[in-house]
Amino acid sequence: MVVTTKENLELIVNKYLPKIIEIRYYIHSHPEISYKEFKTAQYIREILKAHNLEILAPFLGTDTVAFLNRNIEGKNVTLRADIDALPILEEGRCVYKSENEGVMHACGHDGHTAMLLGAAMVLSELKGFLNGSVRFVFQPAEEGLCGGKDLVNAGALKNPEPNVIFGFHGWPGVKIGHFASKPGPITSACDTYTIRIFGKGAHSSTPEHAVDPILISAKIIEAFKSISTNSFSPLESVLVSVCRIQSGTASNIIPDTAEMEGSVRYFNPSHGQKIEKRMKKMIRSICKMYGAAFEFKYDFLYIPTVNNRTAVEFAEKVTHKYFGKSSWETKDRPVMGSEDFSFFIKGYPGAFINVGLGENSPGLHTSAFDFNDESLKYGVTMFCALALEYLG
Repeated sequence: MVVTTKENLELIVNKYLPKIIEIRYYIHSHPEISYKEFKTAQYIREILKAHNLEILAPFLGTDTVAFLNRNIEGKNVTLRADIDALPILEEGRCVYKSENEGVMHACGHDGHTAMLLGAAMVLSELKGFLNGSVRFVFQPAEEGLCGGKDLVNAGALKNPEPNVIFGFHGWPGVKIGHFASKPGPITSACDTYTIRIFGKGAHSSTPEHAVDPILISAKIIEAFKSISTNSFSPLESVLVSVCRIQSGTASNIIPDTAEMEGSVRYFNPSHGQKIEKRMKKMIRSICKMYGAAFEFKYDFLYIPTVNNRTAVEFAEKVTHKYFGKSSWETKDRPVMGSEDFSFFIKGYPGAFINVGLGENSPGLHTSAFDFNDESLKYGVTMFCALALEYLG
């Protein structure tokens, strides 16, 4: 039975809320891209130190892992936030606009970090109610470089190992004060590939002397579009995208080479290798038919994020208790976007939960995006409530 009531927790959160907003504004104004989050990490550690948390030596350089009650016997709850920004030029005119031109927090990691720091400050006052330990993980390099995978592999979840892990993501389209999630897959795997086609150039007036890499690329793209429909059941979600193609320098010259890049997304972990083999077979066959050579590089990056049913059901009950039954939304489907929180809960029970940013919030990864300050108190309260209820 948790002694700290919803009302008491709300009072403590409200006490820290101006500081939490200040934290978000600072982080938003000073965005740093993946594995360059040096000032962000220093700022995070200074705040944690001021509230007497135990801070571990960095595992990757710009990560921060901190504890409350690390040496107390009992279960461990691990809470995670990502800290990196994106190479996008911010269009807003807010007073806390990015001071690092061409880099901005377009995915809400400033809000995630502020919420987790807020939870650390609040729980530092309530650690006597925690019959166990809380690990706070501030993870670098979520955007494209799989920092979560690196951090887990470096041992950040050891000593003690977590009994449950929770991660949040601010989500446009979900009402402020609401939380959304589901058991099972919630984000997809994401792999990337690069193809180089080596043909033979010629003047456009003599195509018979060329081995046209652009034509070959077009045939490959057409073939790729059949992978999801002909290689997998219609009930499976498989997406093969060609996102960049580059070739040639003049309007009257058939070039020697072409290069393509794209991504592959799916929910069944076994599909990745099957897709890679299918793609390579298609490329080889088409290039052979036209007399071209090729290089093919396929990188397995993000695995699907698969929520543990028990963790999701626990989070739903906590939401009902602290925010009311209408504040929980069970998602009807996963999203095809990817998230390296997947590596945190690959080996441990956990849940990835969307925090509502409002139905009119600009989209993620857009130059107009900004994390809604109204959502901060709900995220902080939820982080704290999950720890208090699990360890109470």
